[in-house]
Amino acid sequence: EGDTIMNRTLVWAASAAALMCCATSASAADASLPPLDDSSWQITVAPYVWAAGIEGKSGLFGFPPQDIDVSFVDTLENLEMTFSGVTEMRKGPISFSTDILYGRIGPNINTPKGILATKINATVTTFMGTAVMGYSAYMSDSATFDLVAGARLWSAENDFKFRGGALDGTSVDDGDTWIDPVIGAKFKSDIGGDFYLAGWGLIGGFGVGSDIMWDVMGGIGYNFNDRMSMFAGYRAMHDDYSNDGFVSKITQTGPIIGGSFSF
Repeated sequence: EGDTIMNRTLVWAASAAALMCCATSASAADASLPPLDDSSWQITVAPYVWAAGIEGKSGLFGFPPQDIDVSFVDTLENLEMTFSGVTEMRKGPISFSTDILYGRIGPNINTPKGILATKINATVTTFMGTAVMGYSAYMSDSATFDLVAGARLWSAENDFKFRGGALDGTSVDDGDTWIDPVIGAKFKSDIGGDFYLAGWGLIGGFGVGSDIMWDVMGGIGYNFNDRMSMFAGYRAMHDDYSNDGFVSKITQTGPIIGGSFSF
């Protein structure tokens, strides 16, 4: 029964990582192109939903990592709270971007035999915050290509309370916090008729936090006017991190859709 309980808790711990799929990366690739002679700061806010599934391996409490395969629908069924938001400040070729994402799920995990516990009340909390600075290596009235560099903070906390059985009233928790340096590039190019293409690619970790992480996205958008646009595309993100019995080697993929508002 112990192996089954651990496997189910790992599934829900991985589901929390899927909560990180509710916002785009700090690239804010859909921001409206600034005029070349712009002398003031332009601020863009871009809320997104990323309907991603998650696959890979996850391990807690030093147990061997288990294979994970969680759909976005499974995560939504146990969602308690989530917040996500991307902002970008741009002046000419210089930009500063942030991506803040918080999520909490609270699944009740039923055990198969009820010997160690009849039920486990879990609270799984995740946070991801990214900050990058960018510089436009190329910028025209119809296209930009930016190089970016910064850092991404990850934090995961898993709390489990056992109800019934031999472990009734027992609480355990496991998690970790780590920081990854990130570098990459983003682009946006008008293709006519108020439509545009946009995307980014980030890579990081390099053994500082994660062994390796990457984050790529591409898609198409539509400008309603100079201040509002919508965007749809596809995103994939991978993170390979392990430390002191905590293992998170996961890949998240899925469609992304949202809008941006510039001021």
